[in-house]
Amino acid sequence: MRGSTAGLADTLASGSRAHTALLEFADELFASIVVGPAVVTYWKSTWSLMDLYVLTEDQVSSAASCALFGLCCSLLFSVFQTQLSKHLNPDKGRLTYYVLSRLYTCVAGVACVGAWRGVWNLLNECTGDSARTLMSTTAAATLSLAALRTLRNVIAAPFAIAVDSPRDYFDVPTMFRTSSRETALYILDCVFSVTVVGSLVVFVWRGSWALLDIFLFPDDPSKSCWTSLIMGYSLVVITFSLQVPMRWAAAKLQGAGRLLLVDVYHLVSFLATVNVWRGVWGLLDIYFYPQSPKLSNWSSHVVSLALLILLNCSNSILVRGVYIDAEEPAGDCVIFPCHYLRLFFHKERSKKRHKLAMVAAADRKLEEANVPLQTPEEKV
Repeated sequence: MRGSTAGLADTLASGSRAHTALLEFADELFASIVVGPAVVTYWKSTWSLMDLYVLTEDQVSSAASCALFGLCCSLLFSVFQTQLSKHLNPDKGRLTYYVLSRLYTCVAGVACVGAWRGVWNLLNECTGDSARTLMSTTAAATLSLAALRTLRNVIAAPFAIAVDSPRDYFDVPTMFRTSSRETALYILDCVFSVTVVGSLVVFVWRGSWALLDIFLFPDDPSKSCWTSLIMGYSLVVITFSLQVPMRWAAAKLQGAGRLLLVDVYHLVSFLATVNVWRGVWGLLDIYFYPQSPKLSNWSSHVVSLALLILLNCSNSILVRGVYIDAEEPAGDCVIFPCHYLRLFFHKERSKKRHKLAMVAAADRKLEEANVPLQTPEEKV
């Protein structure tokens, strides 16, 4: 009897592991095929619309105005995140919360793209686009992020999905995790997180992207973009496949060795990300109504944003907050935040457990009152 019970437990555990592995694979596929391209499409269309409408006669003024608007909005959203969470929640009315929270995402999304476009284009104007300058600025920014233990912030979709959960919808982690009660220090923390760390991330992305433009079939844009896309998704598959051994290795290592391993793994995932983004971005430019940029970009903007809102992961378009390298315990520090289906099934299981617990509590009360329990047939 004991042996059969142990065998049943092993079978159930094996089934649970298989179910978890299947959900993990589905999440990775969903992030790579659906959310990732939708996020890139939103960014590409919003960036291009700014190119079409924001002070087109003066590139420097256009970049500066976008940077000012984007950074100021991002700073305000960071400083007032506690107030937003307090006053905008489902308890105040589900419809009101839903409308205002998605409006927040729309404004914050434009602010993020504006900040990146402004800093990116100002860098182009100030430092030029020679390969040597790009390599030096990219290397310096990468090392600075590594020294600050913030290198993981260069990662984006498909390795990062933000599910629109009411509990942490407006949360913006800051570099030093200062409490909002310490007003002066908290504001300085927000300023450092948004301007310094945020700008360093833009430096790394801009340099890597521009170097690919220079060295990857510069005379054939179509071939260059297709190559980026293939390389990017190949690295995505490899990176996701390495999750299990990387978790094991990170759990075994300590200190500097663990941090170095995590940073290298994040750099590989970043190379995959920037290639996927460049490939999707460039192919949209080449094949999606290239003769009608306004139609192309407005339709892309509306469809991608609406799709992400309907999928309940619209916050994936936002670049906000600072996350620390190897901050999580053991091997959790190399797990990518792309939980979508797993969260859904976890919620469903939690609801079932809650219902079962309520039924069990009711049965216990009946037993204590010496009331005969009904059979399932009698309950029906």
